[in-house]
Amino acid sequence: MTQQEIDEKFMRLALNEARKALDRQEVPIGAIIVANDAVVGRGHNLVETLDDPTAHAEMQALTAAASTIGSKYLKDCTLYVTVEPCIMCAGAIGWAQIGRVVWGADDPKRGCRCYSGQVFHPKTTVVRGVLQEACSLLIKTFFESLRA
Repeated sequence: MTQQEIDEKFMRLALNEARKALDRQEVPIGAIIVANDAVVGRGHNLVETLDDPTAHAEMQALTAAASTIGSKYLKDCTLYVTVEPCIMCAGAIGWAQIGRVVWGADDPKRGCRCYSGQVFHPKTTVVRGVLQEACSLLIKTFFESLRA
């Protein structure tokens, strides 16, 4: 399997998490954290469900992965998230020292790149645009339905 195929495989799992958020009338963003080709953490937005502004998909996945691995440092992990992380999540990702971040859709209004060019750990590599169309369509459709 090529790296692109691996990235697409795990982004599909992140999209499944995003659909779980959508089913709860949450902003449909999903995240998966992988270590050694195994999912060690997963999450989807639970902001409305928990009345918690920090209950983003990435935060849920980081907590689960740290618990699974038994460490707050996730250097050998890859985070797959359907939408570019916000600045809050990017900060947490940086503190966790995630080795690699892969996202689907850019977020030109609230994404971390709007605020800073370097928010992740200096050794973190970033890949953008994996299954971008599917990720973008899910979030776009959700917000269009709110305006209808």
